[in-house]
Amino acid sequence: MSANEHRQKATTQGSVPIAIVTVSDSRTPETDTSGQLIRSLAEAAGHQIVDYRIVKDEPDQVAKALADFAAGLARLIIFNGGTGISQRDRTYDVISKALEKPLPGFGEIFRMLSYEQVGAAAMLSRATAGVYQGRVVFSMPGSPNAVQLAMEKLILPEIQHLAWELIR
Repeated sequence: MSANEHRQKATTQGSVPIAIVTVSDSRTPETDTSGQLIRSLAEAAGHQIVDYRIVKDEPDQVAKALADFAAGLARLIIFNGGTGISQRDRTYDVISKALEKPLPGFGEIFRMLSYEQVGAAAMLSRATAGVYQGRVVFSMPGSPNAVQLAMEKLILPEIQHLAWELIR
């Protein structure tokens, strides 16, 4: 089957259950604009948010959120924040070690598209994706512009196809 045939078959499965994890030392549910943006874009596309959490950029908290949500209803887990290179940016380190099947194309294409918006600073992003315990996991920067780019250009156009590939 071609990718288009896969996408077409995948649309029959309907809404994809999603969990959102915002990794931040300062955000609250009220100030989590990126988490809210992920929610609104996903729901507008017909998908359901089944879990949501804000965690500090601490490896144990990131790992616990990943494990908890992988054991839940979500078929897609989206992390935002903690993907840069500062000392506090640890999301990538935890997620990349846990992934059973990395999807390097996500980070590669994300950085390519980011380059069009922010120039050479795109290389500072450690956005990544892959499969963990039968779930598709995305980890992207926490800025609203980065979230919008990842959601609109990469995740939402392929969300049903990704979720379908895990169960076929």
